[in-house]
Amino acid sequence: MRKGTMAMLVILGCAVAGRAAVRQIYDDHANARQLVSAALRKASAEHKNVILDFGANWCLDCHVLDAQMHRGQLAGVIARNYEVVHISVGRYDRNLDLAAKYGIPLHKGIPALAVLNSRGKLLVAQKQGEFENARAMNPSSFLAFFEKWKPKR
Repeated sequence: MRKGTMAMLVILGCAVAGRAAVRQIYDDHANARQLVSAALRKASAEHKNVILDFGANWCLDCHVLDAQMHRGQLAGVIARNYEVVHISVGRYDRNLDLAAKYGIPLHKGIPALAVLNSRGKLLVAQKQGEFENARAMNPSSFLAFFEKWKPKR
């Protein structure tokens, strides 16, 4: 593991333990269906795909994924190609119907992503908890996923 990645994990671990310092990525009170609809409208207008990020604020790996999504080359790939919707699963008691609709088996772990085209067609859903151990993943693994599913232009 790279030195910078280890430092980020220590900081995130402390932040999650302290909870007050944790950025609230997922809004437990948001209407997730409306967020998805709004993202699809915007994606259609901008020729982007939509990432549905199922997770929870208490989840360290969700914070690691989010941090990676805002760094370096990956941040640019996401900004150019995707609308991102963070969907709270709470304590596995929220938006379970949406996870099922988009083929996300939450029992395999979070964060879990689904990619939709701008018309709402499901392109891929993570079915094996691919990012559930994000803290141990190499940043190039995240980049490869997002590069693979960006819209064809």
